[in-house]
Amino acid sequence: MGDLWLGIWQACVLVASADADLIEISLRSLQVTLTALVLASFLAFPLAALLTVRRFRSRRLVIAVLNALMGLPPVVVGLLVYVLLSRAGPFGVLGLLFTPTAMIIAQVIIIVPLIASVAHQSLRDLWHDYHDLLISLNVTQWQKMRTLLWDARRALLTAALAGFGRAMGEVGAIMIVGGNIDHATRVLTTAIALETGRGDFALALALGFVLIAMTVLINLAIHWLGRTEREGRW
Repeated sequence: MGDLWLGIWQACVLVASADADLIEISLRSLQVTLTALVLASFLAFPLAALLTVRRFRSRRLVIAVLNALMGLPPVVVGLLVYVLLSRAGPFGVLGLLFTPTAMIIAQVIIIVPLIASVAHQSLRDLWHDYHDLLISLNVTQWQKMRTLLWDARRALLTAALAGFGRAMGEVGAIMIVGGNIDHATRVLTTAIALETGRGDFALALALGFVLIAMTVLINLAIHWLGRTEREGRW
């Protein structure tokens, strides 16, 4: 029990003293995750809107596949990206393996289905209210999608937040394609796994505290943005 409290105390000291390694790993983790989130959102939101406003033969199949991909094992994604980016793979010439770019690619593949599925649920409910109006105005398909995306922006923030949480806590795929290289591709989750294996519980706990703090702060920021927008309407 004493070792536990000692580890927690040392972790608090590391956080309070702004340990250089802790700051570096935290910033890299945030950079990789936020970049992946932005790219995934640009892909997922238009896809969700398209599936909402357009009817085509295999639409239900696409939605079902999208929902199924929400549970895609991250290690499988990591393996797939590894094969594609390895020297023997089709994109090996780019030299992206074991770089932050490879980590971003893996995270984008993991969270696009999640963000698109959550966004589609919100847009589908909104489409029931807007359908007759937009049809009567004879607007283009792109205008329908843009209208839905704008009016559902608060719900889309929630979808993005779900993607952020999934990406921030990912370790399997990141370990495979990033390699957990010090001062290059080491992020919070992979560093926690490494330091726990080494027995350095103080640093592992400090990294865990930072990871929790980042997640809570992002949640609070999204909540504050939504509340500010609602208050601005009154």
